[in-house]
Amino acid sequence: MNWLVARMKWVMLVCGVLTCAMLYTAIAPQAALRSTFGESLEGALAEIIVRNWGVLITLVGAMLIYGAYNPPVRSLILIVAGIGKLIFIALVLVYGRQFLSHQAGFVVVIDLLMVILFFGYLVAVRQWLARE
Repeated sequence: MNWLVARMKWVMLVCGVLTCAMLYTAIAPQAALRSTFGESLEGALAEIIVRNWGVLITLVGAMLIYGAYNPPVRSLILIVAGIGKLIFIALVLVYGRQFLSHQAGFVVVIDLLMVILFFGYLVAVRQWLARE
């Protein structure tokens, strides 16, 4: 796991950039929903909620990028980002299995890989700190 600790800056940068791609949802919510889920939501409330969702996820991506350059805050950022990604995965698996055949299925896989990397880093850092 030392290889992961040594490369976490780059892992966080890639994960952060990928997560920031959700800015598209804030800019074009209907198009983003159709490409991700194959469906869209209509109405003013949908516009507010989906745009806000896109901005919040983009902020998590920005936090991952910030954490890549600031090791003291990495653990907190990885925990917050990991929990958010796990909740999305769980929601899709529980309530939206029909969306797995769309881009949402790809997002679930990528988010799961990110969570595994985040968890691996947190475990490795904890073990490394325990040895000191």
